[in-house]
Amino acid sequence: MKRQFGSERDTTPLPIMHPKPSDRTIALSRVAIVATVLFWLMYVVMVTMRLLIDGPDGYEFTLEVFGYLTVVTLLTLSALGYLIARHGAFQRFRKHARTPQVLLDKHFATHPSSITVLVPSYSEEVAVIRKTLLSAALQEFQDIRVVLLLDDNPFNIKPADAGRMKATRALSGEIDLLLSKPHQRFFEARSLFIKASNKNKTPSTETILEVSREYAWAADWLNTMADNEAVEDHTDVFFIDQVLRELATELKQIGEDLHTQKEQGFITSPEQIEHLYNRLVWIFGAKLDLFERKKYISLSHERNKAMNLNSYISLMGGMYATEETSSGLILSATDKEEEADIIARDSDFILTLDADSVLLREYCSRLVYLLQQPDNTDVAVVQTPYSSFRGSPTRLERLSGATTDIQHIIHQGMTYHNATFWVGANAVIRKNALDDIVETEWIGGFEIKRYVQDRTVIEDTESSIDLAVHGWRLVNYPERLSYSATPPDFGTLVIQRRRWANGGLLILPKLWEFVRIRKNKGNPVSKGERLLRINYMASIAWSNLGLIFLLAYPYDGRLLSPFILLAAMPYFISMAVDLKYCRYRYSDIMRIYGFNLILLPVNIAGTFKSIEQAITTKKIPFARTPKVKNRTATGLPFVLSPLLIVGFSLFTLWRNIQGEDWGNAAFAAFNAFSASWAIVSYIGVGNMFVDIWAALVDMVYIETKPKKARRKKAESGFELETAIAKK
Repeated sequence: MKRQFGSERDTTPLPIMHPKPSDRTIALSRVAIVATVLFWLMYVVMVTMRLLIDGPDGYEFTLEVFGYLTVVTLLTLSALGYLIARHGAFQRFRKHARTPQVLLDKHFATHPSSITVLVPSYSEEVAVIRKTLLSAALQEFQDIRVVLLLDDNPFNIKPADAGRMKATRALSGEIDLLLSKPHQRFFEARSLFIKASNKNKTPSTETILEVSREYAWAADWLNTMADNEAVEDHTDVFFIDQVLRELATELKQIGEDLHTQKEQGFITSPEQIEHLYNRLVWIFGAKLDLFERKKYISLSHERNKAMNLNSYISLMGGMYATEETSSGLILSATDKEEEADIIARDSDFILTLDADSVLLREYCSRLVYLLQQPDNTDVAVVQTPYSSFRGSPTRLERLSGATTDIQHIIHQGMTYHNATFWVGANAVIRKNALDDIVETEWIGGFEIKRYVQDRTVIEDTESSIDLAVHGWRLVNYPERLSYSATPPDFGTLVIQRRRWANGGLLILPKLWEFVRIRKNKGNPVSKGERLLRINYMASIAWSNLGLIFLLAYPYDGRLLSPFILLAAMPYFISMAVDLKYCRYRYSDIMRIYGFNLILLPVNIAGTFKSIEQAITTKKIPFARTPKVKNRTATGLPFVLSPLLIVGFSLFTLWRNIQGEDWGNAAFAAFNAFSASWAIVSYIGVGNMFVDIWAALVDMVYIETKPKKARRKKAESGFELETAIAKK
């Protein structure tokens, strides 16, 4: 993709560890919270109450005052939620100390555990999936299995997708084969050492030098692999530098340290040598597999990520033989391994990982170590909210990355208030916690299990409440150990943000149930936790609807007050400071405002979809966020609505100038400028006209299927329904 002016060239990621905040930083974060509340109270008392007492009598004016106060209050609550979470993040960053590698080594030497990495994928690029699988496979973990859950239709493959599907299906085997050479080498070296070693003797110089050479060989192997990797964009640069070369550097350093220590007379025990061999075996010892649930009629074919995950999780711990029926393949449980076509091994932990995410090499070891600490037996999910790949070639992707990195901070603060939500891009989950919340139903004669709820398209949010209801905690690990792609163009962004805006309102009743249960148990939910959870699920709805009212309704100019601006200033100043902290610009706060302005219709559409689902009880199909090299076209409503925002803001500006309402006029002028800037910078005038033309053409031309194909599809559907009914 051609690099745009104003994009980012530096591909260096943010540091893994957050710098410890100073006393001044924490004090200012508290001042921001107090100032926001104080200025809001001053507005209520000195403006709103005065207008109600001294203003013109009348039902319409009273409604207008209360309506405006409601909108301002909800927007202030959102700002307050940000500031409270931000303060909590600073508290966690100050207290967090990185666990030394030696403690991790000692722990896993005596606490063996297993983990299954599940990578759900639908219509993803092969190169994107490959980086994800490799970053998971190169984790240093004793027993790790990586399973690609391919969710494309396995039977009706379009000719244009045939090559991609073939390459995707081959990925697991190719990576398995790639890692088999170093793994076999280190496994045999360890076996020879164990066979020849005498536990009562100090290892010889040659033995230590042999281990050092093995580490040097591993480093050279990884560097050679890095040299051969194709570099097409900034995500490839990240994978090569941060996953392959960083691991190579660490292994090379260990080998050199061994050599130096021997020369200086340090004594190395046989146990230490065995552990050093173990590390090499574990790094290259991952097993990879492929699973396609849609091959089997006995599994759910619901079109969402949750049921893709649920289908495989429901099989874990069992062996299954395939049975051919007139309707399709069925999986039947068997206790004979020689008869099994699928063996889904059970594990202590499950790592869910989006197919466009990349993990740093210590992700599994550090997060599982936290889960296995005595104080964390009630933690079900631990994750590192993902950061963005730096060096984005487009302005929009750079700004999307900025909002992502800001959210990383906010999620850390939510853990401080025990208000963590599972963010589905990556998370390590205790398997028995999922067993605790599973729901079972029978569909078409087959047992379907739901561990992760698929009622909404934000399945991770609802599952967070389910786990909390059952007494489990969720934790965000205060380090940057995971990265994920951000939308490179406006069409992709629309799909992502519309999905994010859909579902939060539907989950709110579960939150009230959670609050009631905690209260009955004598452990009431704190005000901070309640505010942050409600804000997380509902703020998209109320903040966007509130902003629409401010833009569209001609409120009385007397309702405006400097106190409103003063109440909002701590939020905007704090976010600007956080942007600079994340190596962006202070001025990006204004760009984010325009960015959010043109996304108003998208967020409103997602909110209305939630309301529609609540009324009809019909599930909303999961819309995948495309991760493609070419630009994704934007739907006609969402490409026209930014123009309408600019037009209406200009009309409001003219109307307020005519009425000499200078406060509202200034607000309208600022909105018109911000939205216009966002259209030019993040959509592109040329792209906008192309998308409008493409949408109009689609409205004129309708693709129809041949009659023979339609008849064949109808007959096959009837046969499937008949077979299921008979079963």
